[in-house]
Amino acid sequence: MILVLRALGVGDLATAVPALRGLRAAFPDRTLALAAPAWLAPLVDLVGGVDRLVPTDGLDGVDWPGPAPHWAVNLHGRGPRSHRVLQAAGPERLCAFHNPEAHHTDGPPWSADEHEVDRWCRLLDWYDIPADPTDLALSRPSPHRVPVGVTVVHPGAKIAAKRWSPGRFAAVAAELTRAGHRVVVTGSAAERDLAEQVAHRAGLPGPAVLAGRLDLSGLAAVVAHSRLVVSADTGVAHLATAYGIPSVVLFGPVRPEHWGPPADRPWHRALWAAAMADADDPGLPGLDPEVPDQVPVDGDSERSTTHPTLAAIGIEQVLAAVDEVDRVGRTRYAVAT
Repeated sequence: MILVLRALGVGDLATAVPALRGLRAAFPDRTLALAAPAWLAPLVDLVGGVDRLVPTDGLDGVDWPGPAPHWAVNLHGRGPRSHRVLQAAGPERLCAFHNPEAHHTDGPPWSADEHEVDRWCRLLDWYDIPADPTDLALSRPSPHRVPVGVTVVHPGAKIAAKRWSPGRFAAVAAELTRAGHRVVVTGSAAERDLAEQVAHRAGLPGPAVLAGRLDLSGLAAVVAHSRLVVSADTGVAHLATAYGIPSVVLFGPVRPEHWGPPADRPWHRALWAAAMADADDPGLPGLDPEVPDQVPVDGDSERSTTHPTLAAIGIEQVLAAVDEVDRVGRTRYAVAT
């Protein structure tokens, strides 16, 4: 049994896909168990190769009733809390970053200044397990009962500082509609008010608001069969990357070098107002999963503090990027067919 900890969200799971595939290839005859939130089960199925989902929310502990795992692999964080969660399962070996506080002196040093995908591939490489950081694709779900060919506008983000203005998202949605895009607005149930606000300002019909109406598999299906995605730096952006859907992702305060789509794929654009960034600040890597009670902020709030690097991104800049990736995407489709 190989027990892997990644008890986080959609984007976190998506960025761990290459590492999970590397572990599957390295241990083909071992059961691969993933400790992650139960609600991620539909996405885990789309990753493939995971034999068992162990429902785990955060770092309150893994309910591990079986025998001690052969290996425990920490794809969750730097430690010490996540290391200790896995150590409690009594593995023969712990694959994790170097953390003396957790009495784990093996493993490579942690670096805050690297892409999240590369981080976990580097960890496995230390333990002689190859992983391909470009292996990001997910299985494509059936489009049954979801709209296809739509342009997805996703204005929400769990962290308030990562949310662009609803008014600006509405202006983008309205302009895309005038240009012939069939726009839908997605989000979680907690973000439905925000989605309705954006849709109302953009003059979109009620059925265009999909926020709170889709489960995770439905959201994945909408993205997988969409024309284009415009979003903040959140899980939907990683789904667009996984399905090769043209996307424009608005970044701040987290840098695209840490969480953005692959820079060599011209059908994805990461917008980041570098001129507004503090030269001495490497950018936030995201919420630190090792810190207890660090709860993301949900809901609609135009009054929330938007990071300057995000606030500096203009509507015309987003529309220009959308036009660019849309043309690239159409060219790719024409060549492929």
